[in-house]
Amino acid sequence: MADIQEKVAKLCPDAQFDTTGELLLVTVPDEKWHDLAKALKEQLGFDYLNAVVGVDWKDSLGCMYYLTNTETQDMLHVKVATTDRETPRLHTVSDLWAVANFQEREVYDFFGIEFINHPDMRRFFLRTDWVGHPLRKDYDADEKLNPIRLSAEPNEDDTYSLVEDQQGNVNRVEKKVFGPDEYVINIGPQHPSTHGVLRYRTSIDGELVKKVDVVSGYIHRGIEKMSESLTYQQCLLYSERMDYMSAHMNRHCLCLCIEKALGIEVPHRAELIRMMMDELMRLSSHLLSYGCLTMDQGATTAFFYPFRERELIYDIFDKNCGARMSMSYDTIGGVTMDVQPDFVTDVRHACDVIEAHIPEYHKLFSGNVIALGRMKGTGVLTKEQAINYAVGGPTGRASGFHCDVRKTHPYSLYNEVDFDEVVYNNGDSYDRYMLRLKEMEQSIKILRQCCDMMDKEEGNEYCAKVPKLIKLPKGHWYQQVEASRGPIGVYIESDGDPKPFQKPYRLHYQSPCFNLIGVVDLTCKDNLIADLITITASLDYVIPDIDR
Repeated sequence: MADIQEKVAKLCPDAQFDTTGELLLVTVPDEKWHDLAKALKEQLGFDYLNAVVGVDWKDSLGCMYYLTNTETQDMLHVKVATTDRETPRLHTVSDLWAVANFQEREVYDFFGIEFINHPDMRRFFLRTDWVGHPLRKDYDADEKLNPIRLSAEPNEDDTYSLVEDQQGNVNRVEKKVFGPDEYVINIGPQHPSTHGVLRYRTSIDGELVKKVDVVSGYIHRGIEKMSESLTYQQCLLYSERMDYMSAHMNRHCLCLCIEKALGIEVPHRAELIRMMMDELMRLSSHLLSYGCLTMDQGATTAFFYPFRERELIYDIFDKNCGARMSMSYDTIGGVTMDVQPDFVTDVRHACDVIEAHIPEYHKLFSGNVIALGRMKGTGVLTKEQAINYAVGGPTGRASGFHCDVRKTHPYSLYNEVDFDEVVYNNGDSYDRYMLRLKEMEQSIKILRQCCDMMDKEEGNEYCAKVPKLIKLPKGHWYQQVEASRGPIGVYIESDGDPKPFQKPYRLHYQSPCFNLIGVVDLTCKDNLIADLITITASLDYVIPDIDR
């Protein structure tokens, strides 16, 4: 990191550095930020924007930008802030990393920070008539300001940009989302193939899609805001309520972040159990993805087949965790209880059954002439676009992007098992579909190795000794794990509050599905309206993971 610090110092002499944390922290004035960001991407190779985290530090408002060089896997983070709380403004980097488009809109929604030169400065989750910005520390939570509104929210046809000229003057430019001659239809929020309450305002020309405006926030529950009034143990519960098909991974990620902050060493057996639960969860998720994608294309028979095998996995969860969904199994320091004596036997049996049925899934659908016609060459996402939009997981790997966090930034015990990162290159709906079936084979391979490790595991320590009252030191931490749909990131900032029941100063979830909907317009444009359903099904997003 010393080499990177030296290079950044030459690029931006005004930058300040902090090397005391887990990553190099670069603090830069906003007026220098865009130039430095451009140099970081084009000269130093930081081409992947992991997360944009809005934070209210009371004396200032700003963002933490987490960046990765996908060639070397080096990471750093940059802090940019403003002391103007009345009209807070920062410069956008959405022209450099396309993923920042939606992420900066989220920051604007919850912190009120406007981004200069951003193309579409609208709220993303909250209604246009919402008063205030909820994640600010001076937010007025009086219910009278934001009563439950029974009227429908008007369509947001108006937006604006803050355009900066060469003299540094910033002018507000009014814009329209759709032109007066565009024919716009609604898909959702009550459409079965949007897989939840998500709405696409879709401009079409005949049967061709010209533009998709994503409207989200219908089930936004304010998990990050609620976490500010909860202890760290209580926050664990809500991590499972986002992508419920990545419940174990999400909770695992939050536990790892807290354990990193506390310096807790998790017992080997506990980490092994966690990893096995994660891979069982991945299998269950990919089985559901297969069923939903096939059903969306009319293959109702294929839809029912994977549910047989998912029952085996849910039986394992039920027997060992006490619940089929929202298992609440991972805890700070390990897992809440040891597995049952027949756990390894059950896992081996589930692996054998699922592996035996994968050829049946292919026979039912993979070679079907209608499926091939609808998926091959449809909704293409290139490798460069996947990196630019920070789309990882199966969708990114189907575009040739080597992005599996289990390989790039190993955590848990993934460096102790042998498995392949499945990567395809066409980036279309068919490759995204096929990749998940191939990944199931790798999850089975991992689980069988874990079963062998469990047979040899000595001792039965399933949780480290942790304080009853969790208090993190002052600082901030970021952790990623490979969830079912891509990397989930957890950002924690602690103010070191000495009170017994310490609460997170800031807790942010960088969800993979939020990035996935960022490419809906890109992948659907100039495809048939009927193909929109195929494309979005192959992206495999989960709505609560978007809304949080």
